[in-house]
Amino acid sequence: MKFDPEEIKKAAKEDFDAAWNRGKEYLTQPTIPDQYPRFKLGYGKPHPIYDTIQKLREAYLHLGFTEASNPLIVEDREIHKQFGYEALAVLDRCFYLAGLPRPNVGISDERIIRIKEIIEVDDAGIDTIRKILHSYKKGEIEGDDLVPEISHRLDVPDSKVAVMLDHVFPEFRELAPIGSNKTLRSHMTSGWFISLGAMVERVRPPIRLFSVDRCFRREQQEDATRLMTYFSASCVIMDPEVTVEHGKAVAAGLLSQFGFEKFSFRPDEKRSKYYIPDTQIEVFAYHPGLVGSSTKYSDGWVEVATFGIYSPSALAQYDIPYPVMNLGLGVERLAMILHNSTDVRALTYPQFPVYENEWKMKDEELAGMVSVEKAPATREGWDIQRAIVRVCEEHGNDASPCEFLAWEGMVMGRSVKVWVSEPEENTKLCGPAAMNHIVVVDGDVLGLPDSPKYEKKFSQGTVANLRYIEAFAALAAKEIESASVNGDATETRVRIVKVPSEVNVKLGPIAQRYITGHKKKIDLRGPVFTTVRSEFN
Repeated sequence: MKFDPEEIKKAAKEDFDAAWNRGKEYLTQPTIPDQYPRFKLGYGKPHPIYDTIQKLREAYLHLGFTEASNPLIVEDREIHKQFGYEALAVLDRCFYLAGLPRPNVGISDERIIRIKEIIEVDDAGIDTIRKILHSYKKGEIEGDDLVPEISHRLDVPDSKVAVMLDHVFPEFRELAPIGSNKTLRSHMTSGWFISLGAMVERVRPPIRLFSVDRCFRREQQEDATRLMTYFSASCVIMDPEVTVEHGKAVAAGLLSQFGFEKFSFRPDEKRSKYYIPDTQIEVFAYHPGLVGSSTKYSDGWVEVATFGIYSPSALAQYDIPYPVMNLGLGVERLAMILHNSTDVRALTYPQFPVYENEWKMKDEELAGMVSVEKAPATREGWDIQRAIVRVCEEHGNDASPCEFLAWEGMVMGRSVKVWVSEPEENTKLCGPAAMNHIVVVDGDVLGLPDSPKYEKKFSQGTVANLRYIEAFAALAAKEIESASVNGDATETRVRIVKVPSEVNVKLGPIAQRYITGHKKKIDLRGPVFTTVRSEFN
């Protein structure tokens, strides 16, 4: 909290030690919800796929490649040029683009009557609509400008124009998309031929380019290893002397930058026609997380990349006179290895509940969701809470019957005294579980005493910085605050705790859902046996 430097200097001059000891009075005492780990500085974290993309970009740059951007929309004639008689098989996996046609609508006498029923317009206005629709048909007005243009030219609300178009011109509602010869890039190669063909007359080889970008593939269905849209980290080396050894060197160079040492090269049986025969090589990397999985890669080896030397037959279609080595690396599959994932869908779309089995919460995250049901809201209430805890720490093992004054002061303009007491004989002020800490260990939320027996649990897990006694004291202080309105005496007592709510502890709904869904446990039990009472004067 803010303090007066002049006042501090004066106090220090008079009695330095006293002024120094009073320094803690200026330190704000955080309430339970404001204590770590419930309170902590937040920070963002990257998506695993985009994090991998960024690392791949840096890896390619470290290998001396220059970044490029290839066309994303490719006409199917390019596929025919690159694949020859195999083009149809390739195009079968492509998404073709389609668009809505622009209807040639007329305005009959019947339609004029219906238009005038919806918007206030004269014959000149009808002619304006006719001209605008004609301009739209010719492509002079974009589709998203049609309604605003009519609205502006006729000075009528755009909502009425939209209704008019819908009710009077059913042609707009009945439009069906018409396909084109344009496709979404199914693999980066289709873009590399176009780019290199454009560069060959202007750039002297060797040329080393890379691109990490999205591709689309019309799979029959998505599964644990395949998505219909994915990222390819692709590169090309156009060099008169390039060989398959360049491909191996690039693959090893990339993988070694990610800490991998275990990979292999195998001839690809696909023998794509845009590669020279026997130059098409698959790159495999070993992923322990895939071992025993339900995927086709249950042996732990996953295909990460493919490389080869482009066929002169395909290169010649683009007037490229040099051999080109191309390597394509699957970003998602590499990310699966890096993030120990067995399902690319869960890795890419973790926000969807269907992939909840892949949902992982750290103990620290769970500990941050452990708090109290009720807590004081005033400064006096916080002081009462801390005073109760202090008395229990100092006298918790004192034999009963016993009672200790914990706090005395004003709350809501009323004078109040607060005691911690135990009226029963032959016991103690506090039960043995009163000082239990709440600790999260491997997803389990446990109430444990700070004793050598549980030292390993404390070191393995995350302490929630909340003891039973602190949660109970918060409840007692809250009830005293509430009672101060009418000046009623209070008595707050806790006995044997069987569930968190009995000691004023709560877990956030996300934490509860995670613990339940992952068959973890909440074990906050024990004999607390503590009583707090208050009296107002």
